[in-house]
Amino acid sequence: MAVTPSAQYSVTLRVETDARDTGAFGRLVTAIDATGGDIGAVDLVSTGHGTAVREVVVNAGGEDHAAQLTDAVRGVEGVTLLDSWDRTFRMHRGGKIELEGRLPLETREDLSLAGLPGVGEVCAAIAEDRDRVFDYTLKRNMVAVITNGTAVLGLGDIGAAAGMPVMEGKSMLFKEFGDVDSYPICVDSKDPKEIIAICRAIAPAFGGINLEDIAAPACFEIEDTLKEELDIPVFHDDQHGTAIVLLAALMNALKITGQRIEDLKVVVSGVGASGVACSKILMNAGVTNIIGCDTRGAIYRGRTENMNFMKEWYAEHTNPEGVRGTLTEAVAGANMFIGLSGPDTFKVEQLQTMAKDPIVFAMANPTPEIMPEVAGPHVRVMATGRSDYPNQINNVLAFPGIFRGALDCGARRISEEMKVAAAEAIAACVSDDELNEDYIIPSVFNRNVAPAVAAAVIRVAQEQGLARREVAV
Repeated sequence: MAVTPSAQYSVTLRVETDARDTGAFGRLVTAIDATGGDIGAVDLVSTGHGTAVREVVVNAGGEDHAAQLTDAVRGVEGVTLLDSWDRTFRMHRGGKIELEGRLPLETREDLSLAGLPGVGEVCAAIAEDRDRVFDYTLKRNMVAVITNGTAVLGLGDIGAAAGMPVMEGKSMLFKEFGDVDSYPICVDSKDPKEIIAICRAIAPAFGGINLEDIAAPACFEIEDTLKEELDIPVFHDDQHGTAIVLLAALMNALKITGQRIEDLKVVVSGVGASGVACSKILMNAGVTNIIGCDTRGAIYRGRTENMNFMKEWYAEHTNPEGVRGTLTEAVAGANMFIGLSGPDTFKVEQLQTMAKDPIVFAMANPTPEIMPEVAGPHVRVMATGRSDYPNQINNVLAFPGIFRGALDCGARRISEEMKVAAAEAIAACVSDDELNEDYIIPSVFNRNVAPAVAAAVIRVAQEQGLARREVAV
């Protein structure tokens, strides 16, 4: 199935037409439409000497489709293609973030306060009381975004350097939605112990560590070890951010279906980092019947094929009825399907065997396990990871607010109870009047979400004695 055109694959076409040829631009639009493009914006750049130059933004369904659109424009009578460029690549040129000072340095006095000799007094104060580093350095509001590029988006193991654009984007989201400063650090190593050592060594400069795009099972060892060794929050967003937003969406979906969370049969397709974390948070929220499936089928106690230490844990704590077989056998009679695997891996024939009012969260990107157009007639509530369909499960609803709250109260770690509280806060941002099958999760641009999540995190951190500072919420 063709991917719906989106801004992800958009191109800008700079074209010139004869101002006297009134039909030229119409022919251009017709050619773009016939090739399946979606025109987003048209800007008149200049006119003169009997010509008009315009820039036309066109959304495509992929790189090949974008090339087809460009070729189609070249063939339009009366239209000259002057230039074309990929909008995504142009946005990323030179990187997407930068650092700048918070204070002006305009006089000798400024220099003496910010640098020597004044800075020496501050250094001495921190040496005497290490916790003062949170008061007098950027540690109070700075997160390290750590990756080794082994599990990037839908690209897989592409290396630390290739993962850098994603980490820059993460830093932009931290700042935009949580006013959290962060810096991407790409580690060229697949050795969990080396990554742990690096994170341990740089921890004095950061108030938190956000692990990103690190493949399972290494990500489990890295996070678990750092959580034990460091006194700042360590959060693997691919696991817990996804899980928190998924739980929030489920809470609201159940208000529509009228089901109780403890009565659900849930099938998870894909038992990697996200699949395990989503299963754990659902268990903490009350789900008792979860079946995980990988490429070999259902995971059950006693299975030996294609297992690792995390799947061994999964086998011991899920699938209470010991279901075996493929995804087809596992999903029969299920109330909820969670897709964290790959494109087109869940078929309508399998969906039709689920229980009444099925809930389907198909979150593979850019192409989900089953397309909403295909699943639509057979589901009660549908969610994906895409922004061009209703109910996007997007981590940006979680991590900015979670770190905002953790940093504000000086939390030493992020507990399971804090994650569930964050999910409840996200869900509550959709009012009863707004709630419907196509709106179970707030928009990523809802500015009430991050403050609500931060407040929930602070409240639980203080209740659990994990906060360094008391903050009114």
